[in-house]
Amino acid sequence: MKTYREELWFNTPTRRAFSNISDQVQQVVDKSNIKEGLVLVNAMHITASVFINDDEAGLHHDYDQWLEKLAPHEPVNQYHHNDTGEDNADAHMKRQIMGREVVVAITKGKLDFGPWEQIFYGEFDGRRRKRVLVKVIGE
Repeated sequence: MKTYREELWFNTPTRRAFSNISDQVQQVVDKSNIKEGLVLVNAMHITASVFINDDEAGLHHDYDQWLEKLAPHEPVNQYHHNDTGEDNADAHMKRQIMGREVVVAITKGKLDFGPWEQIFYGEFDGRRRKRVLVKVIGE
């Protein structure tokens, strides 16, 4: 069994954003030369997420609105976590809902997606540099 590890770095200009990273993950799989196996993709920051869904702007807008209703950013004093001087308690909660990681099968060297599936990086406390781990395992 072989393994390959690489980090993808992001610095979104906005507090919240969704970015399709499927092509970047496929590029890492290509570099690994692994044809059959699995790829783990996980956000290495507690205010960011990796998830799989459809690449449709209306859905992303709906996610953003839904998450903001569930864990609104303001008023920031509604969260005890923000008593530490932070203002990102909502981002921690949004990450918990959207998830930390995904695992995708690799078949014949390609990400083995179902219809419409794509991998996304979800940012909930942006405007600073963050990373995503891509770990490829297989033969």
